[in-house]
Amino acid sequence: VQLQASGGGLVQAGGSLRLSCAASGSPFNVNDMGWYRQTPGKQRELVARIPRVGPPEYADFVEGRFTISRDNVKKMVWLQMNSLKPEDTATYYCNVIYDIGMNTWGRGTQVTVSS
Repeated sequence: VQLQASGGGLVQAGGSLRLSCAASGSPFNVNDMGWYRQTPGKQRELVARIPRVGPPEYADFVEGRFTISRDNVKKMVWLQMNSLKPEDTATYYCNVIYDIGMNTWGRGTQVTVSS
C-alpha cells in the first residue's frame, strides 16, 4: 500500500498550488481521503477531507481558499490551494482510509509560501 503525493513547492503569497495524491497497492475501496498539514513543534492538523459519498469538510482556516476533490476509480485526491498565505507554510500529508479500516499516510510534500 502506497500513497504518492506531489505538487508542493515554493510560491509567493497570493499564489496557488495543486497537491495530488495517488493511492496504489491495495485492492480495497477507499472511504475517506484527506489532506493534513504539520509545522515543526505542532500537531498535525486537518486541512480538508472528502468521504467517498457526501460533502467535503474543511478546516476553519481554509476560509474558502482550498478545494478538495477525488477520483474514486483512480483512487486519487487533489487539493487546489488558492490565495496562499505565509501561515499555510507546512508539510502537507495525504491520508487515505480504506473500507476495511486501514489508515494510511503519504510521506508529505512541503509547501512554502513567501511573503
